[in-house]
Amino acid sequence: VQLVESGGGLVQSGGSLRLSCAASGFTLSDYAMSWYRQAPGKERELAAAISSAGVSTKYADSVKGRFTIARDDAKNTVYLQMNSLKPEDTAVYYCYRGWSIATTVVHYWGQGTQVTVSS
Repeated sequence: VQLVESGGGLVQSGGSLRLSCAASGFTLSDYAMSWYRQAPGKERELAAAISSAGVSTKYADSVKGRFTIARDDAKNTVYLQMNSLKPEDTAVYYCYRGWSIATTVVHYWGQGTQVTVSS
């Protein structure tokens, strides 16, 4: 199993970024997928998740209405579109195989991609 994130970078407040997670080594369509983030000095938290069929999604209250998670199983890729970015969105963003850490037995993470939002 391999998860490789890309698309992070430095952006001004109010800007947008799209993160991508390229999945390999398993059948992406069989799994829910999530994006977690970890800011300096804080615990890792769920930002968004999408079910295996893409029917259900969930978002942290702090990103609702600004972030959109999507998947393209044919391309083995999961996306996180981030709009209206705020300095408090600054974090390392991780791709995760599963709906949530609590409901997943075997944990697979990507290496993370840094997102920095300047004020």
